[in-house]
Amino acid sequence: MRYVVSYDITDDKRRRQVARVCEDFGDRVQYSVFECLLDQAQLGDLIAKLSAELDETEDSVRVYPIHRDAEKNVVILGHGELISDETWYII
Repeated sequence: MRYVVSYDITDDKRRRQVARVCEDFGDRVQYSVFECLLDQAQLGDLIAKLSAELDETEDSVRVYPIHRDAEKNVVILGHGELISDETWYII
Protein backbone atom coordinates (compact mmCIF):
# COMPACT_ATOMS: atom_id res chain seq x y z
CA MET A 1 0.00 0.00 0.00
CA ARG A 2 1.10 3.59 -0.59
CA TYR A 3 1.71 5.81 2.45
CA VAL A 4 2.47 9.50 2.71
CA VAL A 5 4.80 10.33 5.60
CA SER A 6 5.16 13.93 6.74
CA TYR A 7 7.01 15.41 9.67
CA ASP A 8 7.50 18.65 11.57
CA ILE A 9 10.70 18.50 13.62
CA THR A 10 12.50 21.60 14.88
CA ASP A 11 15.76 19.97 15.99
CA ASP A 12 18.18 19.71 13.05
CA LYS A 13 19.82 16.46 14.18
CA ARG A 14 16.53 14.64 14.80
CA ARG A 15 15.12 15.99 11.52
CA ARG A 16 18.12 14.62 9.59
CA GLN A 17 17.76 11.24 11.32
CA VAL A 18 14.05 11.05 10.52
CA ALA A 19 14.76 12.02 6.90
CA ARG A 20 17.36 9.24 6.64
CA VAL A 21 14.88 6.70 7.98
CA CYS A 22 12.25 7.88 5.49
CA GLU A 23 14.77 7.72 2.62
CA ASP A 24 15.32 4.04 3.44
CA PHE A 25 11.61 3.35 2.92
CA GLY A 26 10.42 5.72 0.21
CA ASP A 27 10.94 8.71 -2.05
CA ARG A 28 11.08 12.34 -0.99
CA VAL A 29 8.36 14.33 -2.75
CA GLN A 30 8.68 17.54 -0.70
CA TYR A 31 11.21 18.71 1.89
CA SER A 32 9.48 16.91 4.77
CA VAL A 33 7.12 14.62 2.84
CA PHE A 34 7.79 11.12 1.54
CA GLU A 35 5.78 8.58 -0.47
CA CYS A 36 6.40 4.98 0.53
CA LEU A 37 5.17 1.70 -0.95
CA LEU A 38 5.08 -0.67 2.01
CA ASP A 39 3.62 -3.96 3.14
CA GLN A 40 2.45 -4.34 6.75
CA ALA A 41 5.82 -5.60 8.01
CA GLN A 42 7.67 -2.69 6.38
CA LEU A 43 5.14 -0.23 7.80
CA GLY A 44 5.72 -1.60 11.29
CA ASP A 45 9.48 -1.34 10.80
CA LEU A 46 9.19 2.25 9.56
CA ILE A 47 7.04 3.28 12.52
CA ALA A 48 9.40 1.62 15.00
CA LYS A 49 12.46 3.31 13.49
CA LEU A 50 10.76 6.71 13.35
CA SER A 51 9.57 6.39 16.95
CA ALA A 52 13.13 5.72 18.08
CA GLU A 53 14.29 9.05 16.60
CA LEU A 54 11.53 11.31 17.96
CA ASP A 55 11.08 13.51 20.96
CA GLU A 56 7.35 12.94 21.33
CA THR A 57 6.95 16.15 23.34
CA GLU A 58 8.27 18.31 20.46
CA ASP A 59 8.12 16.37 17.18
CA SER A 60 5.28 15.34 14.92
CA VAL A 61 5.25 12.58 12.30
CA ARG A 62 2.13 11.58 10.39
CA VAL A 63 1.66 8.48 8.26
CA TYR A 64 -1.32 8.58 5.90
CA PRO A 65 -2.47 5.48 4.00
CA ILE A 66 -3.46 6.13 0.38
CA HIS A 67 -5.73 3.36 -0.88
CA ARG A 68 -5.53 2.27 -4.51
CA ASP A 69 -8.95 3.74 -5.26
CA ALA A 70 -7.66 7.16 -4.18
CA GLU A 71 -4.39 6.95 -6.12
CA LYS A 72 -6.11 7.61 -9.43
CA ASN A 73 -7.39 10.92 -8.02
CA VAL A 74 -4.00 12.26 -6.95
CA VAL A 75 -3.31 15.65 -8.54
CA ILE A 76 0.30 16.76 -9.00
CA LEU A 77 0.87 20.36 -10.00
CA GLY A 78 4.27 21.37 -11.30
CA HIS A 79 7.29 19.10 -11.30
CA GLY A 80 6.88 15.58 -9.95
CA GLU A 81 5.19 12.27 -10.48
CA LEU A 82 3.54 9.57 -8.40
CA ILE A 83 6.14 6.98 -7.49
CA SER A 84 5.69 3.69 -9.28
CA ASP A 85 4.91 0.38 -7.66
CA GLU A 86 6.13 -1.59 -10.64
CA THR A 87 8.28 -4.57 -9.78
CA TRP A 88 11.37 -5.18 -11.90
CA TYR A 89 13.18 -8.47 -12.24
CA ILE A 90 16.65 -8.87 -13.72
CA ILE A 91 17.37 -12.36 -14.93
